[in-house]
Amino acid sequence: MGLVELNAFISRSDEQGPGDRVAVKDLVDVKGMVTTAGGIILPNVPAARDAPVIRRLRQAGCVIVGKANLHEFAYGVTNINPHYGTARNPRDPSRVAGGSSGGSAAAVAAGMCDWAIGSDTGGSIRIPASLCGVAGFKPAYGSIDIGGVIPLSKSLDTLGPIAPDVATTVRAYAVMSGEQISLDRLARPRLAVPRGWVTDLDPPTAAAWAQVSRGLRQVDFLDRGALFEVGLTILLFEAAAYHRRWAAESPEKYGDDVLRLIRRGFEVSPDEYEKAFAERRKLGAAANQALSEVDALVLPATAIVAPPVEAGPEVREPLSRFTRPFNTTHQPAAVIPAPVHGLPVGIQVVGRGNSETLRAAAWLERSWK
Repeated sequence: MGLVELNAFISRSDEQGPGDRVAVKDLVDVKGMVTTAGGIILPNVPAARDAPVIRRLRQAGCVIVGKANLHEFAYGVTNINPHYGTARNPRDPSRVAGGSSGGSAAAVAAGMCDWAIGSDTGGSIRIPASLCGVAGFKPAYGSIDIGGVIPLSKSLDTLGPIAPDVATTVRAYAVMSGEQISLDRLARPRLAVPRGWVTDLDPPTAAAWAQVSRGLRQVDFLDRGALFEVGLTILLFEAAAYHRRWAAESPEKYGDDVLRLIRRGFEVSPDEYEKAFAERRKLGAAANQALSEVDALVLPATAIVAPPVEAGPEVREPLSRFTRPFNTTHQPAAVIPAPVHGLPVGIQVVGRGNSETLRAAAWLERSWK
């Protein structure tokens, strides 16, 4: 299968230059290019101005190679897109790249760019990075300006880089955010596994996890299920509010899976949302406190390897099981490929700050090599 058949891009650019070649998830405005958000509802007109994050890329001399494919409106974990085609996995094109930033991860894994911009509301950077065997980083909430970006859930949305390795991820993150992080003099971090979290893995993921987690201590952390549900409630309500008019007036313009989620959000009451919003703040503070004795948690990014392109909604939970909780807590989380053969298995590294998270990920990456 050639690069075109991977469906990594919705549109391509003719920009040239000596700087980093960057793919941009097609929900970020790039002046002169149409922003589709992976759907067919937004106006088919070029953006009048660059999003703030793109202005930072311009200042750094980066070249935008194109707008990367995504799960429609970033509302899914497979990047099976009824309008622009499924973003396929360069490691095995019969399987999905993962979502929602699947085109970004596929473009990086296939060598079509130096790095890519993704967004992450429930795992949308970490899931495709994991499935495609590349690195990804969801920084702490608010680290990167999300102006000029089509929202999914503004209380949870983050931008971040997807790249071939941690060093490139750190360089890309510095361009996107202005935060400089040093990988000099890496020392063994205090790593731990959240007790009781890692269950029900498919065989390839279980084998990789057994290898990676050997010797790591377990620590008490917050309840995974509570974090998952609070984050999902916020996401469902805020996404439904953004899409309410379009979903009522033009439901036929949505893919079935995305429309189903939007309508599910209509059933979340304002009281339920307010309760979840208040609970999120408490959980975020408690999560940071729970990491006071360690530098980072280590756990799988997904519970399964990349599913086939025929996958249905049954893969949504195992793909987002370990990622969504850290959108709820607003904590930074990096993903690096486990040192395995066969289909990629991503390992998630979660810390309290961006620097300690990326340094822990870099140390692990180096130790595995």
